[in-house]
Amino acid sequence: MVLSLFGMLLARLGSLHAFEQSIFGGAWRRLLKGRRPPSADTMARVSERLEPNDFRQVQALLYARLKRNKALPAPPHGLVALVIDGHESNASYLRSCPGCLSRTITTKSGEKTQYYHRYVAAVLVGEGFTFFLDLETQRPGEDEVAAALRLVYRVLRQYPRAFDVVLADSLYSRTTFFQRIRERGKDVQAVLKHKEWTLTQEAQALCQEVSPSREDSGSTTRRCWDIKNLPWGDFDETVRVVRCEESTPVRRQLTEQVEQRQSEWMWVTTLNNPPASTRTVVDLGHRRWAIENEGFNEAVNLWHMDHVYHHEPRSMEVMLLLAMIAYNLLHVFYARNLKPAVRSRATLQHIARQITADIYAQPSPRRAPP
Repeated sequence: MVLSLFGMLLARLGSLHAFEQSIFGGAWRRLLKGRRPPSADTMARVSERLEPNDFRQVQALLYARLKRNKALPAPPHGLVALVIDGHESNASYLRSCPGCLSRTITTKSGEKTQYYHRYVAAVLVGEGFTFFLDLETQRPGEDEVAAALRLVYRVLRQYPRAFDVVLADSLYSRTTFFQRIRERGKDVQAVLKHKEWTLTQEAQALCQEVSPSREDSGSTTRRCWDIKNLPWGDFDETVRVVRCEESTPVRRQLTEQVEQRQSEWMWVTTLNNPPASTRTVVDLGHRRWAIENEGFNEAVNLWHMDHVYHHEPRSMEVMLLLAMIAYNLLHVFYARNLKPAVRSRATLQHIARQITADIYAQPSPRRAPP
């Protein structure tokens, strides 16, 4: 059963019904060692009874093997980051389950109750890799930060030395969140956006009194202000605020004119200098986008992680964890198992399509129904 679920996710079939239509291929016979694949209804029913923590243990074994083989290197600045972010997987006005969150949506026909699922994912980000570690579903009546803290606590128990700093977006710029992470010996960095906050106003005022440093990254020019030892509400420590103004030349496709694209960022962090220089803080701040660009974007559009295979809380959690394992394994296989000559002529997407094609291409030794 688990091999069938894993094979379906690795082949990116997209649904249990798509899996059921592919069971007459010979690839399933080889994968299941001659056994007949289960039906879609059986897989849905059994997925409710699987234990999510068993798949977390598989993920931990995979991480331990990769770490031992030095396949998860740290960046040049030496800090491996754990990026956390929330993601809404699905929403419906008609279907709900005991694990659904609810909200009231105003439509043209009046107010409606919408049911949805949301989870927080933890992604390990280092030099040239993005590795899904774990996830935690958001429960009814709690916010995303509460689910994120529960996730970070479990990750710290399972992977105490896997990362050095926790990266998050502006939602996590709270003294309570920073305090909980620091109590467990890890640094934390988050985006600082809210201009009405006292910390932001104080940092902006101090930026007027110091000269910015200039940092170049490729074609991007940066002007950075690094403000240290700032008090922050009831937080037990002082924090550091780094403000960065960036200018990047962009050639517009329509006019073919080169324009300067301007952007401004501000981060609050507990990282000290040294070992984290201003450039390191800025680089870490931009690497936070790995969970969106290399994580959710690929996972949703190519791995169908937002698809509800079976609308039941445990089944949905199991499917997400298995999809994360499949994502990690395929990326590791491509980066570590294939020779450079193969990677130069075949992208990871091409390899993934070959796996899917193999599921449908191999004829079954038994005659398929018409």
